[in-house]
Formats: sequence, C-alpha cells, structure tokens
Amino acid sequence: MLAVWNASDESEVRTLADTALEHNVHFVDPNHNIMGRDAFVEMVRLVKSKIPGAVYSRTSRVDVQNNHCRYHWAIHMKESLLMAGFDVTEVNDAGKIVKVIGFFGLLES
Repeated sequence: MLAVWNASDESEVRTLADTALEHNVHFVDPNHNIMGRDAFVEMVRLVKSKIPGAVYSRTSRVDVQNNHCRYHWAIHMKESLLMAGFDVTEVNDAGKIVKVIGFFGLLES
C-alpha cells in the first residue's frame, strides 16, 4: 500500500490502488475517515499536494495474524522525518485491503 503514496503520477496511483485495495476500503486516521477506493485515491492526491516530494516508507516488518496486519511507517522529506506512525490493516481472503486504521506517532511506555 505504501507504493500508492510514493507513485509519481495519478495513473500509477490508480493502478496500484486498484490492485491493493478493495473497492469499498475503509481508511481512517486522525485526519481522515473515508470509504471507497475513489475517496482514498483523492485523499492521497490531496495529501501529496500538501507535501510534494515526501517519501513514505515502512520502518518495521509486517506482523500478520488472521487477515490483519500491522507495521510501522515514516514520512521523510529529504533527510528530515516529517511523521512516524503505524497502521493496522485488514485484508480479505483474496489479499485485498478492506480496512486501514492509521495512528500518528509512536506509542510510549
């Protein structure tokens, strides 16, 4: 899914989203609560327009259990960390993402 955020043009974003996301995907984070692949693609376009050139990367392994995944990610601009966080995703039996719950920041003990 992070490939969608790093795609260089809108047709690539659409192709990657179509491949990875179910048509009725639910995406929620502290700034968004959207339903549907089209809404997700539009959100990616808007976010990327606010921070052009940012690079999105996974910073942990992917932990998987019972059709759910979790992983840490970061957003960098050149050498500067803009934001870190983690996602919990749900995938269907076909492997498409049906839900993403994103959290900003790292949990402290």
